[in-house]
This record gives sequence, C-alpha cells and structure tokens, in this order.
Amino acid sequence: MPFDFRGEFVVQKPPEAVFDFLADPGRFCPLLPDFQRLAAVDATHFTVELKVGVAHIRGTATMKMTLEEAERPQRARYSGQGSVAGGTVTTSSGFELQAVDGGTRVLWQGSAQVFGQLASLAGGLLEPLARKNVNRLMDSLQAALR
Repeated sequence: MPFDFRGEFVVQKPPEAVFDFLADPGRFCPLLPDFQRLAAVDATHFTVELKVGVAHIRGTATMKMTLEEAERPQRARYSGQGSVAGGTVTTSSGFELQAVDGGTRVLWQGSAQVFGQLASLAGGLLEPLARKNVNRLMDSLQAALR
C-alpha cells in the first residue's frame, strides 16, 4: 500500500541553518510523531523507534534509516526500511531548500510503502493516519525552525 506526500513552507532562517537542522537526525527525529528512541550507527546511518497504533494493532516501528544525500545547503534525502507490528515499511523523504527574501523555502516530499498483515488489516485507515502524522511533523518542523 503506497503513500506519497509533498508540500512546502517558508521559514525565517537561512538555508544553511535549515539544512543543518534537517540533516541532523538527533535534532530532526525527536519531532517525529510518537518518537521513542534514536540510535546512531555512524554519520549517515541510524535506527529510529516510533510507537504505532492503527485500529487494534499496537506496537513499535523500528526503522533503519540512511541519509542518502546531503548537499549543503540545497538538499537532504533519507531512505529507510523497517518492521512494524504485522508488516514491513519502506520509506523515503527529501527536502529541497531555496533561499528567499529573509529566509528559506522548504519543498518536501515523502513516500512510504506498507507490506504485510498490517496493510491488509488496517487497510483504509493507514493513509488518513499517515497524512495526519506527516502534517504534525511539518508543523513541528516549522515551529522548531522559527
């Protein structure tokens, strides 16, 4: 079950400061909805754990993530895969940064693919929940970058 998301926002910080925030999992990951834990492996690999709950399915998602691209101050791109109660997930997300008067325009996009029992049991509940969590994350990012 695939999901794609995209949008943009403008913050009043320079692109370098925005990039430094987005390319640092220690600063970025705690803003993820239902964040539990972050474990760095090296400068570009880390594992993040999130609480998940869809209908009667509850558990922890353990995602192995990679900072695939980090071109300061223009872009950062992540990919990951992991296990979720009753299924697996692959994900990618990216940020393109553009300098604008007095700040930075952040163009973001992301995708996720859910496989397994979770996709079949939760079905139509997954996309609205994913959209809600993506919106929460973007609101948190904007607030953190003020």
